[in-house]
Amino acid sequence: MSSKTPQPSPRYSPAVLEFVRRFQLQLPATQRPAVRGHRHAAVLIPIICREQPTLLLTRRSDFLRKHAGQVAFPGGAADASDPSLIFTALREAHEEVAIPPSEVNVLGTLAPLDSSSGFQVTPVVGLLPVDVPLHPCEDEVAELFEIPLDVAFNLARYHPLDIHRAGVHHRIYLSWYHQQFVWGLTAAIIRRLAEQIQV
Repeated sequence: MSSKTPQPSPRYSPAVLEFVRRFQLQLPATQRPAVRGHRHAAVLIPIICREQPTLLLTRRSDFLRKHAGQVAFPGGAADASDPSLIFTALREAHEEVAIPPSEVNVLGTLAPLDSSSGFQVTPVVGLLPVDVPLHPCEDEVAELFEIPLDVAFNLARYHPLDIHRAGVHHRIYLSWYHQQFVWGLTAAIIRRLAEQIQV
């Protein structure tokens, strides 16, 4: 009978360790509004553990029926058979970007947010090794790109826009990184995580 060689624990850079420490120790600064969505979904916030860590994002295919061409995190609706929303996020990330669930070091979740399509979306924060294989599903993902964490978490980069729809006030945030336009739920999730880890 062959025995499996134990794998060494990952060695994270000081910048990654500092992010982990802040995420685990800091509570959200303010009480979050109640979510209204009745259907559940989850997204993975993939942090690639480079010397200076980065945030992995996708740009959705231009041929999708919903949210075509938008910048997003890998994720989607929960299936009835999913045992948890963390499982949902990892399953969807594997389907969209081929991230092996076993390669994700899940740190925890953020409070759920409402999406414009009526979902209650739970963000799952996970660390990925630098050499994790990434193969975007061509039917769903047009491209992958990374934003350095120190850039993504700069709150001054997020510009508010107030809109009124069906008698309800909404505030959305807009941001840019090179040629990528980041807005809506994705920008709101990044901004919420940035707020949580501020000291």
